Amino acid sequence: MYQYDQYDQAMVDARVAEFRDQVRRRLDGSLPEEEFRHLRLKNGLYLQLHAYMLRVAIPYGTLNSKQMHMLAHIARKYDKGYGHFTTRQNIQYNWIKLEDAPDILAELATVEMHAIQTSGNCIRNISSDQFAGAAADEIADPRPWAELLRQWSTFHPEFQLLPRKFKIAVIASPSDRAAMRLHDIGIELVKNDAGVLGAKFFAGGGMGRTPMIAPMIREWVPAEELISYAEACLRVYNRHGRRDNKYKARIKILVHEIGADEYRRQVEEEFAHMKTLGLDPPAAELERISAFFRDPPFEQGLSDDIDRSDPDFAVWVDQNTHPHRVPGYTSLTISLKPAGGIPGDATAEQIDLMAELARDYAFDELRVTHAQNIVLAHVRKADLYAIWQKLDDAGLATANLDLIGDMIACPGLDYCSLANARSIPVAQKISERFADTGRQRELGELKLKISGCINACGHHHAGHIGILGVDKKGLENYQLLLGGSGAEDVSLARIVGPGFDEDGIVNAVETVTNVYLGAREPGERFVDTYRRIGMQPFKEALYG
Repeated sequence: MYQYDQYDQAMVDARVAEFRDQVRRRLDGSLPEEEFRHLRLKNGLYLQLHAYMLRVAIPYGTLNSKQMHMLAHIARKYDKGYGHFTTRQNIQYNWIKLEDAPDILAELATVEMHAIQTSGNCIRNISSDQFAGAAADEIADPRPWAELLRQWSTFHPEFQLLPRKFKIAVIASPSDRAAMRLHDIGIELVKNDAGVLGAKFFAGGGMGRTPMIAPMIREWVPAEELISYAEACLRVYNRHGRRDNKYKARIKILVHEIGADEYRRQVEEEFAHMKTLGLDPPAAELERISAFFRDPPFEQGLSDDIDRSDPDFAVWVDQNTHPHRVPGYTSLTISLKPAGGIPGDATAEQIDLMAELARDYAFDELRVTHAQNIVLAHVRKADLYAIWQKLDDAGLATANLDLIGDMIACPGLDYCSLANARSIPVAQKISERFADTGRQRELGELKLKISGCINACGHHHAGHIGILGVDKKGLENYQLLLGGSGAEDVSLARIVGPGFDEDGIVNAVETVTNVYLGAREPGERFVDTYRRIGMQPFKEALYG
């Protein structure tokens, strides 16, 4: 993984010192909140319902055991003993004291971490595939490109005050595991007919109150011109994006209003100019960055056999491991979704354990997924049973990857000042209703996603089943949506009909899964059946 050089460290240390002075002035009253707000958001610090929330950046979801231990230390020392892993491959702490925030950032800086650009109208954390560098189906490791984009976008003087927040995802596989086309810019590394590496660009995707799927803007950009093309995309948005209405300020609105063809024309015009400025890094810089992502010392000639005599272990292996490109290895997902638990939460002790497992069994590397889980990307199959036993002892061996229990949920009204309804209790009740692993596996792949408001931090539009919490005359009400997907078969879920109360939405989820079981054909996932039979059978079962 990438390691700081002297300039990276100096920039982060300088930002900590700057923020420490800003907090001091806020606490002594010389800096009013209306002026401090912009400054704290630039450092990932939000003021939520009960306390400050700090969002820590984990670029493209990759970190090492030393950094993971630091996250556990912060949870233990400055929070209430846990952290919340997010859909942006970051971690959030929900109970931060303002006076502690500079000390937290200073401690993070000692392990090459920060909270810069995790908030505000700037380019946020670059996200990627959690199996990058390991997946058998990828054409290249996308992380060097994600790191290049991170360095380009951090403190970029033109893009610190964009019309609205901006999110970029980079993948390198035909399987989209990062919801790439639901980002402001989605980049897929591809090869042209001559076998030369380049990038396919999508722009104008997003969720929130106006969900949109990003159209393709360019089918192939030469890899060495990727930064110039990204800059051209941002410049057109920065020039024309709405600043008079925050609800219409995202790039998706711009692309929709002027049309993909006109946006493409302007980007191409800007791109032609950008190429004359020499902004793309020299090949030596990409080589320098790529060196940090070289293969670990994989053993050769390992067996692919796994002793499955323990039935619980066998189920976990079948459900929570992913094919690796090197024989004898696999990628395993540690589910942070136990039955009745809060999706994405992990205690300090669990975070420490995952760090130790990465150090001992996975070449000292972990990944945070956009589905709020943790991945050990390079694990010998021979070590799986020992790892599983340790995870099981710590309550981290839930075998539910991509099943209904592996749901995404935002913090909702329990924490968030923007939310209209609680997400966590609904997620807990659904996971308890479907706690039986056999029942979950019978349902098969089923992506359930819950948001506590229209901002869609829980990605409800991209769920096979989505749930949106709304305020209905002062009461929490939950709308049910069906048919979404954030994968390569991307689609937006549609609202079924009138909403439900908290218990009613749990029953509604069970009802639509029963309709699916009764209607599915061999090999169909829930979303496949929905696409074949349409909304009406589900609506009739729900409303009569």
